[in-house]
Amino acid sequence: MFLEAEFFSHVAMPAPLRGSWIHCRRWNETKTRLQGARVKIARIRRQPVAAPSGIAGPLGRWFARVGRDLPWRRSRDPYRVWVSEIMLQQTQVDRVKDYFARFVAAFPDVHALAAAPEDRVLKLWEGLGYYRRARHLHAAAKRIVADHGGAFPRTSEGLRGLPGIGRYTAGAIASIAFDAAEPIVEANSRRVLARLVGHDRPLDGSGGDEPLWKIAAQVVPRRGAGRFNQALMDLGALVCTPEAPRCSRCPLASACVAHRTGRTGAIPVKSSRRTATRIRETARIVRHGHHVLIERRGPGEWWEGLWDFPRGAAASGRRLGLVKYTVTHHAVECVVREEIVTRRPKPQAARRWVAVSALDAVAMSSPGRKIAALLKAGPHRGARRGRSARRYSPRAAPLAAGRS
Repeated sequence: MFLEAEFFSHVAMPAPLRGSWIHCRRWNETKTRLQGARVKIARIRRQPVAAPSGIAGPLGRWFARVGRDLPWRRSRDPYRVWVSEIMLQQTQVDRVKDYFARFVAAFPDVHALAAAPEDRVLKLWEGLGYYRRARHLHAAAKRIVADHGGAFPRTSEGLRGLPGIGRYTAGAIASIAFDAAEPIVEANSRRVLARLVGHDRPLDGSGGDEPLWKIAAQVVPRRGAGRFNQALMDLGALVCTPEAPRCSRCPLASACVAHRTGRTGAIPVKSSRRTATRIRETARIVRHGHHVLIERRGPGEWWEGLWDFPRGAAASGRRLGLVKYTVTHHAVECVVREEIVTRRPKPQAARRWVAVSALDAVAMSSPGRKIAALLKAGPHRGARRGRSARRYSPRAAPLAAGRS
């Protein structure tokens, strides 16, 4: 029997098969079952991934029982929701808790944050990484006060007009603070949605997760959108984990395509890891008595706006040790050398002398903080001026080029 048929599939048919005769032994559930029939493929059309229905109820009941009690969830204040969402970008929840508490204690509302000096904001952010988030947070607070009278925009579109707020963050704030029916797709919910619908295509690259945004927009309820989105994130964090998901405890297991077809280990499709570039550099601790020279990282450099020790070749001075750190696909080994100088001239722009005892109060980069710890752990030779001391030259080698 010969049949000319039009097929609908989640997966594109290989080009060599289009318009050819093939012997069909068995078709999976996403295709027509035509066992033993020779089928001519007349036309290929991709069928959109269907959104699961009826998941809000069981997901909401599960969330009411086991949802995480997080400090920023105890209020629907848009300011607290916003601060938490910015902090949680690429950062683990447990790490954020203490930072969030300190930050909102220092800046209890958007007016306090807008009025704060940038150094103070960066200091409270120190250790969270991705410091551009803190600068955007500060800039957005100023914009909210100046342009909106201190009131947050209530729509996703309005929120996305603020610095540092993208598609996900806008949806999270709008849904959680204002109960707007806005979808969200982040690391946890992306994994849940991909497994639910059996989306087995790569999610990286331009538009890779666009199908999941469409699914998220279809499943988010008109009422209770904030709790639904939080429940979706918690399900990904607690049950639908990257490795060894606890499907037996999942309230959506019966609706999950990946679970039903045994593909939870293969979905979502994992991207190949990028190889880290290795860099070796030298940090110079220029010391005069009990003071050291530090400099602010400039625009476009890693840790922009934070203070650090100068980089470049050291003409002399003893080696204090080695500091290792990773940043943006780079693995860095930093040799730390101390130079004792006999004169402390006025520093150039973006540099200043600071007492060693005052370094803790300075907003420093992560490697800068490690270098400071190495300095404090060593002998306090800098208080003496011996034969090894030399005159400080302001023509220091430039910082190694680093991009944020």
